[in-house]
Amino acid sequence: MSELDRLRAEHEAEQRAQQTPAQPPRPPATGQAPAGAAPKPGRKPSPPKPRGRPRTGARVAAVQALFQSEQNNEPAEVVVSQFQRHRLGTQPGDGGFEEGRVPEADAPLFSSIVMLVARNAEAVDKTVAAHLDPSWPLGKLDPVLRALLRAACAELREPPAAAPPAKVLINEYLDIAHGFFGGDEPRFANGVLDAMARSVRAEEFAGPPRRRGG
Repeated sequence: MSELDRLRAEHEAEQRAQQTPAQPPRPPATGQAPAGAAPKPGRKPSPPKPRGRPRTGARVAAVQALFQSEQNNEPAEVVVSQFQRHRLGTQPGDGGFEEGRVPEADAPLFSSIVMLVARNAEAVDKTVAAHLDPSWPLGKLDPVLRALLRAACAELREPPAAAPPAKVLINEYLDIAHGFFGGDEPRFANGVLDAMARSVRAEEFAGPPRRRGG
């Protein structure tokens, strides 16, 4: 059983037994699936860590926070506060990455990404969904992959003058996908990220868009 499958099974068992809130997946460091097919799942047992990359760390934490917010039906503001107090940075005696923390993370960027998704949830989901195959809608995606695509979309929707170039964001979130997953998810995410970027930031791309991911 993969780490992600284990996490999902534990969450479902806890919810049935005692309604215990879900915990976010452990952080990673840091293609495109055949049309109509689900990406084959595969969580890496020991994902790399985004050491020395606080902006990548912020994006990793944002994916975790969005996952937790959706799974536990918690407001984004509450989850952001929890992460800022308990999961970002280092504290004496904490377990670092192994305990689900992100020791090196740009806290303002983390908060900004999560709140961008929360404030623009309908528009973000509409944009992501527009670049998925109709037979594999947003609701059917793995929840961690869904959180990753939402975070990336929120940043891509920001004015170019206020955000990194689209290709930088694609590479950042692709690295994160490779950290969380060892199956087809990174290839799937790459196709969707590229298609979204070429649609939302068309002025940054000269060539034609690729086929939609999904």
